[in-house]
Amino acid sequence: MPLLLLAVFGLTALFNRPLSELAMARWTETTVVVGLIAAVGVLVLMLLTGVRNVPVELGNWVVIPEQHFHFHLRFVFDRLSVPFVILTLVLVGTIGAFANRYLHREPGYGRFFLYYAVFLLGMITASLAGTIETLFIGWELVGLSSALLVAYFHERTSPVVNAVRVWAIYRFADAAFLVAAVALHHLTGAGDFSGLMGTEPWPDGIASLTSNQALFVGLMLLIAAAGKSALIPFSGWLPRAMEGPTPSSAVFYGALSVHLGVYLLLRVSPLLDISMTLRICVITLGLTSAIFGALVGRAQTDIKSALAFASLTQVGIIVVEIGLGLHYIALIHIIGHACLRTLQLLRAPSILHDYHTLENAMGKNLPQQSSSLKQTIPPSLQKWLYRFALERGHLDAMLDQFIVKPFVSLFTMCNQLEKKWTDYLSGDNLEHQQHQNEQTHSETSSMEDLK
Repeated sequence: MPLLLLAVFGLTALFNRPLSELAMARWTETTVVVGLIAAVGVLVLMLLTGVRNVPVELGNWVVIPEQHFHFHLRFVFDRLSVPFVILTLVLVGTIGAFANRYLHREPGYGRFFLYYAVFLLGMITASLAGTIETLFIGWELVGLSSALLVAYFHERTSPVVNAVRVWAIYRFADAAFLVAAVALHHLTGAGDFSGLMGTEPWPDGIASLTSNQALFVGLMLLIAAAGKSALIPFSGWLPRAMEGPTPSSAVFYGALSVHLGVYLLLRVSPLLDISMTLRICVITLGLTSAIFGALVGRAQTDIKSALAFASLTQVGIIVVEIGLGLHYIALIHIIGHACLRTLQLLRAPSILHDYHTLENAMGKNLPQQSSSLKQTIPPSLQKWLYRFALERGHLDAMLDQFIVKPFVSLFTMCNQLEKKWTDYLSGDNLEHQQHQNEQTHSETSSMEDLK
């Protein structure tokens, strides 16, 4: 159904036959409802038959025997993927119904729903992925649609700049994901989660790697998850992503996309059982991110950024739960938190209006309550903490200095080297050298004639 929705929206846009708002709303409603019915039907069948792992094989699409590599397209219905798929379809359907009215007569209405279809396909693909390559396809689709929706209001400079920043951080995280995928193929000969995590259904699988191998692969996947879920030190891009319209902010950074990194950690959670160092790293990262989000969220001056850092706090707690081995609690926490944040972000404009109405009715000189925590913190430390929270830990400047700029410089250099190499292969370099020699010879002759 998500693939059908993307095909309809994409082909009509490609051939310049745009659909009306009503037609796009009907297509979205139909595909999401049919997909949800199918997902619930699979869940009912699994409960009735007692089967907890249902793989769907689509075969090898690429095979390279010399390198022991094969691209295996495989989907899995289990106790992790089915609840996440149902959650995705429910929340995406809710956002679609809201956006149909919120973006009514907006010039970019069709563009929003096209990116919306890309996101839905990416989330379903990543949720049902049975191999690390299949998950990476969905992972990339989610990242692409996320960056495009941050830059939705592209007539202004700020959204485009922020979208490029988000995309750069995603690239860094995706590089770590690719390193982990390649390492898994070299270590196990395949990227199938069933081969890596054992034949037992999730979460009872036992990883088939050594402790050091699990530590390396797990750290690479932890970096990928941190980039996607805005965990420390990648939290700086989170407020920038709020440049997008409210529906995309709700579905990405309040509900689904921000939990995709956590979903990845849940999927590979058996790695934590064989590497205590990796488990400590996961708990430390989650705890640090939760504290940072709680502190920074209290100093934000706009409601969307405050809700974004509140989401970061809960995501950090979920990461700690995964590190402690509380898999089902983490899954339930994801579902409850995603539903709550979706409601809060969609209600944000109305809450501001209601609060102003209440303030005008009661008067602005309302009594201020001081917390007991504030009374116990020295004034000098209070000022430092407030400045630290207001500047969001200076993480945005650090990301710009140590990740974005080095990556841009590296790929600029690679682009220049590639251009030189292609010019050499095509003979353009020789022609350019001959032209320079002829020009030099002409200038020398002109100087001699002048003398």
